[in-house]
Amino acid sequence: MSWDIAIKINRPYAAAVKRAWLKRVLQETLRVENVAVAEVSLVITGDARIHQINRIYRQVDAPTDVIAFALTEGATEGFVSPPDGILHLGEIVISYPTAVRQAAEHGHSVQQELAVLIVHGILHLLGYDHVLSGQARKMKNRERKILEHLNPIIHPHLTSPLKGEGI
Repeated sequence: MSWDIAIKINRPYAAAVKRAWLKRVLQETLRVENVAVAEVSLVITGDARIHQINRIYRQVDAPTDVIAFALTEGATEGFVSPPDGILHLGEIVISYPTAVRQAAEHGHSVQQELAVLIVHGILHLLGYDHVLSGQARKMKNRERKILEHLNPIIHPHLTSPLKGEGI
């Protein structure tokens, strides 16, 4: 498996987020989804920047937690490889302050919230959607299965066996 992963963490959040950990979450999510060769970018930014992106690209004048810009729009499986052999998935943008607030609201760690947002973003890049009810259920089930697989990465201090092996 070969992935080209670019990660940009805006300065105010660089000390709070470990690049290697983000890369590992991205890699494991791609592995679980059986994506062998791909290129993906991740940006960790603030509410003001994601608000601006949301307004420009989605015409929603508010900050959000995660936005995914898919380069393979509409494809869910059976991707045709581009000439260079690399699946150019796209870019995921996450608001760190929103992730912190949501982690507190859900009663879990910021790491867990970031993992949720990364998985959600990758699934969008792979063509999953949650607008239609049938698709929403399918996407939520995939998120849950992937997060179960990622549990040892999200919570390395836990020594219990993995749930959901064989995803």
